[in-house]
Amino acid sequence: MSEILKLKPAFKDYLWGGQYLKKKYCVCDMEKVAEAWVLSTHRDGHSIVCGGRYDGMTLSEAVANMGDTALGSKAAAFEMFPQMIKIIDAEQSLSLQVHPSDEYALKNEGQYGKTEMWYILDAKEGAGIYYGVKEEITKEQLKNAIATNTVEDILNFAPCTAGESYFIPSGTLHAIGAGLLIAEVQQNSNVTYRVYDYGRVGADGKPRELHIEKALKVSDLSPVKAEAEKTSVKKDDADLTTLSRCPYFTAVKAVVNGNYRITPKDSFMSVLITKGDGEIDGKPFSLFDTFFIPADTHSVTLSGDFEAVITYCE
Repeated sequence: MSEILKLKPAFKDYLWGGQYLKKKYCVCDMEKVAEAWVLSTHRDGHSIVCGGRYDGMTLSEAVANMGDTALGSKAAAFEMFPQMIKIIDAEQSLSLQVHPSDEYALKNEGQYGKTEMWYILDAKEGAGIYYGVKEEITKEQLKNAIATNTVEDILNFAPCTAGESYFIPSGTLHAIGAGLLIAEVQQNSNVTYRVYDYGRVGADGKPRELHIEKALKVSDLSPVKAEAEKTSVKKDDADLTTLSRCPYFTAVKAVVNGNYRITPKDSFMSVLITKGDGEIDGKPFSLFDTFFIPADTHSVTLSGDFEAVITYCE
């Protein structure tokens, strides 16, 4: 039987990042930390196993050693590891961007497209996201809005508060605004087409590259459909709310006060602690600790007073 893996993130110092993640747990020389890739097998940033027989290996190496039984039949059916999870600290607004579908990305980029889900961990007053267009537009209208610096006028702005979640299908124009701390569950991809960047310059003093032609090809310019109302169920001492469900991941928020027993079935599970502390099978955990639970694990008991985002493949 495989063993539970505790993971150390890969960190990214993009120019819009802040100090929260650096102060929390990044022992590094980065001036700011924008993202912590807490569960990642991507070539651009691997999570590292902490402790146990696979200590020091990348998550990719550990999974390869454990074999497909650790992935489970649902996850092993994908050509590549299906999921990535990040924590995002947006001190400044991210660029307006769009991600392609699998069909386009596999043909043109050699990796998956990117459908994602954002769970809002913290939001400063007035913080929000751009999330799709207000009304259906043409590609020419989008191109003109970019050229005339009026693109924000055509986008749907959603003010955010902690505890909300948003499902972002591939093809959706979107941007994370300044003042948000977010847990992101996504496909295993790092393909981003930057559409608009507020006139900012990069570390080299030059405007950051835009990918307008590609963005025009992959953008869905219809308003995003409303998600189904989220409902909660009770299991053990946990309140469980399904945040998002798609072919690549199911993401569930667990609010636990006591004990919660999980049993993987046909898929690995991941656990990201988003509030509080406790124990996993008797071993302590705290904020932002992340675990990979192999599919062939019989069961795992989470204990304490905490919240977590749990993912798996259905």
